[in-house]
Amino acid sequence: MSRYKHREKRAMRTLRKTIVRLLLLVIAAAVMAGCVLIGRGYQMYQAALTQQSLESKVEEIQSDPGYTELSGLPEMYLNAVVAVEDHRFEQHFGIDLIAIGRAAWNNLTTWSLREGGSTITQQLAKNMYFTQEKSFIRKVAEMFMAFRLERAYTKEEILELYVNSIYFGDGYYGIGDACEGYLSESPIEMTDYECTLMAGIPNAPSVYSLTENPALAEQRQKYVVKQMVKYDYITEDQAKTITK
Repeated sequence: MSRYKHREKRAMRTLRKTIVRLLLLVIAAAVMAGCVLIGRGYQMYQAALTQQSLESKVEEIQSDPGYTELSGLPEMYLNAVVAVEDHRFEQHFGIDLIAIGRAAWNNLTTWSLREGGSTITQQLAKNMYFTQEKSFIRKVAEMFMAFRLERAYTKEEILELYVNSIYFGDGYYGIGDACEGYLSESPIEMTDYECTLMAGIPNAPSVYSLTENPALAEQRQKYVVKQMVKYDYITEDQAKTITK
């Protein structure tokens, strides 16, 4: 072997070792950052429970005059909410790993925090205890709270609390108040069209407000219907009768 080839081979070995070391350093840094993030998120979660217990917070929501039990809500509305917000709601344990992975990839490729991959349980946790500010620490705290909710309450109870705590715009919190304010009727009186319309508003209340942007709200309603077809809650023929 020539002296030149020997030097080239040795340089390649050195390069490979350097790359491996750099990768190990990056992995170690990522693990350390993850541990810090999880620790701070857990502290935020614990601090929230210290200020007000979960049981007390639930009782506060349930004591609202507009609180509506699941028995007072049309099945079409409940199915619409699950289809558009969290179609794996019945299968996950508080967080949806598939949705989180998809959101993480999209956020990394766009260098943003636009997509959260939050489940209904996570959204309930956020509405109950945390601000709408987008941060990784709050996201971790929200996950811990979601786990706590899933341990303490059934899926039916979580869904009921969720639809009674979400914001619909124009100062309306919960489906009872929103139906009274927007539709001048009780939730159980909603038509299939109204069910799918109301299910779409909480995604962006200021955008889909029925008083400010009825046209956008109707576009969102059509999306809700498509999601219901996609996840087999309704048929294509049923969808045609629901969409205006």
